[in-house]
Amino acid sequence: MDWLTKFPHMDDESLLGLKKGIDESFRAFTRAYGDSIDTLFSPLQQFLLASERFMTNTPWPVIMLIIMALAWFASRSWKVVVGCAVVLLLIGYFDMWEDTMRTVSMIFVSTVVAIVVGIPVGILMSRSERFQRVISPILDVMQTMPSFVYLIPVVMLLGIGRVPGLIAVVIYALPPMIRLTDLGIRLVDKDILEAADAFGSSTWQRLVKVQLPLALPTIMAGVNQTIMMALAMVVVASMIGVQGLGQPVLKAIANQYFTLGIFNGLAIVGIAVIFDRISQAYGKRLQKHQEVAHG
Repeated sequence: MDWLTKFPHMDDESLLGLKKGIDESFRAFTRAYGDSIDTLFSPLQQFLLASERFMTNTPWPVIMLIIMALAWFASRSWKVVVGCAVVLLLIGYFDMWEDTMRTVSMIFVSTVVAIVVGIPVGILMSRSERFQRVISPILDVMQTMPSFVYLIPVVMLLGIGRVPGLIAVVIYALPPMIRLTDLGIRLVDKDILEAADAFGSSTWQRLVKVQLPLALPTIMAGVNQTIMMALAMVVVASMIGVQGLGQPVLKAIANQYFTLGIFNGLAIVGIAVIFDRISQAYGKRLQKHQEVAHG
């Protein structure tokens, strides 16, 4: 083990000084700009609260009909619709409806934010190799960083509550949306793009009328992955005040309530299956539609 003593490293005092300097700088930044950042995210908070109010205050039969209608529109399959209805009825029967609706509203808002941010970034990546080289390592870090680590800077900046949890969920779930948008646009057939250019399409027309429609199945796969990753983050985000199915799971872990943890965990799985089936079925329908159109 002599090689360990020969390995060059910073002395303890220098390392401690560096860590303290970084911590103090971040705290100073938080004190100076925390309120401004909080104000910046106020519209996001209003959107989340409005979504949560709608999901929790609307009578459960109406919510069930909306989800079943979405399932039918996306899949055109009665099996998927009946499956959604059974899962939702079981959630209601085991008295987890309100927590589930809070979780669904969080997933809905975080997915919308991820789409609004992810698609433009993915488009920019597909159009610029330099931009892709800059963003790819950042996405690698975002995907490999332990989810708990996201909570530290978010809580220091914004405190504990719904919005910090939402931001942590979005950061964790964003990379697949960006990557698959970039991939989908890059996979568009070059011959089709040349034909669009031959018809005198502008860059904007080519993007909106050719590239994005053809990339839509791949983008929908990105939406599917974003939803799954957002659901995976729900329990972690509950540590900083996000209400929903995650909090009973944490309570069950702390107090060794086996059935509480299992039931709420299964409710999260049920919601994941519903979202997964609906988004996957819609992606497949889009793909078939395009194959018919171009076949």
